[in-house]
Amino acid sequence: MASKTSLRAAETKSSGNSLKGFLGLISFSTILPLNIHTTIQEMAKFTWLWPIIGGFIGIIVGLLGYLFMDLIHIPPFIAGGLIYSFALWFTGFHHLDGLIDFGDGLMAHGDPLKKIEIMRDQRIGTGGLAYLLMVALITFASISSAPAGLIFFILLISEISAKIGLITCCTFSHSLTNGTGKSFVDAMNIKMLLLSLIIPLIIAYFTLGTLGIGGIVGGLAGGMIMALVARIKFTYSTGDVLGASNEISRMLSLVIMVSIPFII
Repeated sequence: MASKTSLRAAETKSSGNSLKGFLGLISFSTILPLNIHTTIQEMAKFTWLWPIIGGFIGIIVGLLGYLFMDLIHIPPFIAGGLIYSFALWFTGFHHLDGLIDFGDGLMAHGDPLKKIEIMRDQRIGTGGLAYLLMVALITFASISSAPAGLIFFILLISEISAKIGLITCCTFSHSLTNGTGKSFVDAMNIKMLLLSLIIPLIIAYFTLGTLGIGGIVGGLAGGMIMALVARIKFTYSTGDVLGASNEISRMLSLVIMVSIPFII
């Protein structure tokens, strides 16, 4: 029988690994120099908490948006470009890279595994550039069109929704036998997704009401659409698909939040 000392040591080690896994996911999602050395498997245990990390990112991006658009009143187009560029930079361009590779995969011909092979190619094709341009333009236009008085909360919800889209895509996807996406896809299920939505829905409702809930719905829709497209085109969802779901879900969330006042 193991001694109490060895059991406590094992528990401490497990707790330390868990903390490193969560901090590793923060480091993976941002450019913050946390200097955390962990594994994808450890990080994937906290996949369901990704929207909370999105909330942290949203606070940083939202504060910049508040500064530019509500305090010093930079022209909306310039502010929109600066805010979107900062959001991409702060998240290390990881998901943007996935969007470009996803676009190349969609444009490719052949069976699903051939398309996945093309997604993993380091070269950038027309499909990747086209998807980058479309998503970037719509996202930039949505940020520029957002009411200055609500910009902080709109950016906050959009970054939370980006991560909701990512984990929603994980939930409804099949994982490939190799690659960084496998652990994240395998970590999610419907129960974990519903649990992940509780805090974001509360934040969305008490900050923006109908607009906030609409933004969360946009994130969910983006993730579901991406999972469906991945099943049809690639059979599996890779890390590139998950990255693309982050960018597309942010875009849809922003479009919905900015458009709702003009629709109702």
